[in-house]
This record gives sequence, structure tokens and C-alpha cells, in this order.
Amino acid sequence: MCVCSSSGKTTLLDAISGRIGNCGTLLGEIFINGRKMKREEYQDCFSYVLQSDNLLSYLTVEETLTYTAQLALRKHSAEAIKKKVSAVMAELSLTHVAHSVIGGRVFPGISGGERRRVSIASQLLQDPLDFTSVDTRSSEREAATFNRMHEITSSYQRSAIYQNMLGKMEQSLQWADKPAIPFKSKESPNGAAKLEVLLRRTARNLSRDRMGVLMRLSQNLIYGLFVAFFVMRLDNDVSKGAVQDRIGIIYQSIGASPYTGMLNAVALFPALRAIGDQESQDGLYSKWQMFLAYIFHTLPFSILSVFIFTSFLYWTVGMNPDSLRFLCFTAVVLVPHIIGELLTVVLLGVVQDPNMVNTGVALLNIAGILVGSGFLRSTQQMPEVFKWLSYLTFQKYSCELLIVTEFQGLNFTCNVSKPLPGACLVTQGNQIIDEGYPGALSRYTLDFVLLYSFLPALLLLGMISFKIRDKLVRH
Repeated sequence: MCVCSSSGKTTLLDAISGRIGNCGTLLGEIFINGRKMKREEYQDCFSYVLQSDNLLSYLTVEETLTYTAQLALRKHSAEAIKKKVSAVMAELSLTHVAHSVIGGRVFPGISGGERRRVSIASQLLQDPLDFTSVDTRSSEREAATFNRMHEITSSYQRSAIYQNMLGKMEQSLQWADKPAIPFKSKESPNGAAKLEVLLRRTARNLSRDRMGVLMRLSQNLIYGLFVAFFVMRLDNDVSKGAVQDRIGIIYQSIGASPYTGMLNAVALFPALRAIGDQESQDGLYSKWQMFLAYIFHTLPFSILSVFIFTSFLYWTVGMNPDSLRFLCFTAVVLVPHIIGELLTVVLLGVVQDPNMVNTGVALLNIAGILVGSGFLRSTQQMPEVFKWLSYLTFQKYSCELLIVTEFQGLNFTCNVSKPLPGACLVTQGNQIIDEGYPGALSRYTLDFVLLYSFLPALLLLGMISFKIRDKLVRH
């Protein structure tokens, strides 16, 4: 008998632990303590340590296990959870690294063997019957493991102990009063409590990535430095590009901010997604709860990052010097940034490859700018189909809002001794609004409402996306 990858070892464990789902035909029976288990009960009895150790890099061993216990156990006090975590760490010889971070590819942490024991400890905290999947990434290691297990199994099957065990199993099937099946604890917290634990865990893990936090807060500012250096200072003279420069800044503010949000999501969320896939299969929470925890964690960073960006750019280049308009400018630019990150995370729910999602979001942003902004071509002059499509883009509402915010009531000069025909036709900012975005002044409040309605709509879409992921990802 030979062993090789795809020989069915993991599929067998998937079947026993209830991770195969309802697809296909599952044959055979499983008995525990002489009691036959129903298929829907498998996941409530068995836990499964996967081949890969999906752990958060910046948490310590003790924090990792404590958060798992808080997700799994409700009727346990903080002191009881602490004792349970300490007992599991002692059982698996992890006490000496309790306060060491897990680590990852970027920075060192605990050893590979210790990471494996942390994964096992996370499962033991749920009081299950435990399985550990064989690492099939190394054919030599797999063959050695199989040969050793085959030798042990062959010797054991020839022993009197094995025959005696079979006899006792046959007897247990005949017992009228059979022992209970050791199901996992059903005393898990409610949905709100789980979301709170996930939010705390996500915030603690990501906030310890100092370089990541610094980049998140400064990336928009860095881009603002380039724009400000290129424009230098806005002028009110139309012959010196007063209108063109302002429209360019609005275009860059709306067009670039989704990309920074997208880059954040592609860099940070896939690792959380992998952990969410595993822990949701263990029944600790639903995948959409991990999605919400990540989004709620990013909001303060997004608000602060955009505020730093707009505070620098708005006053440095000399846009409309009104504090209320500055706040409106900031509130508008914030939404495309959040949408870029939110849309990326939504797509990561159904598309596995982050690079494909990256490309897709970039193309959607470019298409939205072309169709909705009115910068390349006025919306009024577009074919009817594109005119209707523009209402589905956040760029339409954000550009209208920023055009009104900047140009309403603004007066221009034209200091040219011999102006070219038509060079000095624009003397007021309201002309820009009326000609390019007719009716935008009367729609100002409505545009704000429609722009911000994209956020709850994408949140709902994200929850649906990760419910679909429950069907797509089995293990």
C-alpha cells in the first residue's frame, strides 16, 4: 500500500468533523460511547486542527487563547477563563511562551512547533474530541508519518488489547443505558458579545503593527504633498488656470482616495479572512461578524487619515476659505476612501485572489470616474444608458458636492491684456455649476444623503457576501 497527496486523508477528517457540508453522498456511520451520531451533530462534537496554523501575528499566546475562550464560552467569568487558558497552556507546555507574540513572516515569534500547539490549544478550549490534519505539503514527511503510523497500527491490531477493545465496543452497542455524547459547550456568547470580542481582538492585533498604522494614517497625506507641490497655490485669475486647477484637485481627491482604502484592505484583510474561515467552521462565530469587526475597526483610522489629508491640502493650496466648506469637503472625501476599502473587503468575501480583487476595484473606480464625475464628458451629453448608470456611482454625488462646495459664490478675474476669444467668459463659480452640473445647488442635501447611503448598502452587501462564503468555503 502506498500513500500520496489527494489520497483522502483530509477528506476523511472533513467528513468526520462535519466540514464537508451537504454536498455529495456521505456513507458510513459514526458511534461515540455506543451512540450513533446524526450527521448534523458531527460539528458539535469534533474539533479539527488544520494543516496550516492560522493565527494573528501580533497577539501573544495567552491573548490568542483568551480571545478564543471568550468566543466559545459564555457562562464563565473572566477568572474562570483565565484558569482554563492557563490549564491548557500547561497541558501543552506553552506556559513559558505565554507572553510571547505569535509572529509571522515579517518578524520572528514563537517556533513552528509552539504555533502548532497553540492551534491545538485553541481547539481544546472548546472541550471537543480533537483531530489533527496531516501536513501534506512535504511528501517525504507525509510518507514517513504514514509508515510510522502503519507500523504502530499493524502491531496494535495483532495485540490482545485491540481484540479486547473490539469486544467492549460490541458490548457497548448493546447497552440500554449508554453514556452521553461529549458535545462541545453550547454556552457561547450572543452575537453582539462575539462581535465585541472580535472587534477588540482585531483592534489589538492591528494596532501593534506600528508601521502599518503609520502608513494608514500618512498615505493620504503623502499623496496630498504631491498634489500641493504640483499646484502650489490656487489663483482667482481664469487666465492662470483658476478653474482648471480647482477641478483638478477635486478630481484627484475623489479619484485617488478609494485606492488608498483598497490598498489597506488587500494588505490587512486576507489574513483575518483565513482565520475567520477556520473559526467559523469551528462554530465560534459567523464569517460576516469578522467582516463587521474589521470594518468597524478601520473607521477611526479612515476618518483621521482623511482629516489629516484634507487639512493639509485644503488650506495649503488655498481653496474656498470657509470652515464649514472645509468640513463639507472632508465629509465628502471620506466616503470614497471608505468605499474603496469596504468594496474591496466585500469582494474578498467571494473572490479568493486579492490581486484579482485589487484589479477589479481599480477598474470599477476608473469606470465610476468616467461615467459619474462629469469631468471627461458632461453627464447631460452622455448617451442615455450612461446617464442612468451614473446614478449608480458614488463619484456622481461626490463630484457634484465638491463642485458646489468650492465654486458656489466664487468670483474670478481675467487679467489678460489681449484675451483670446472666450478666454474670459467665466467670471463666477456659479457658471461652472449651472453649465456642468445643472440643478446641483438644489440637490446639495439630497446628494449628501445619497452619497452616504452607499455605506450601509455596502455593509449589507458585505454581510450577504460572507454568507455566500459560508457556502463556498468548506475548510
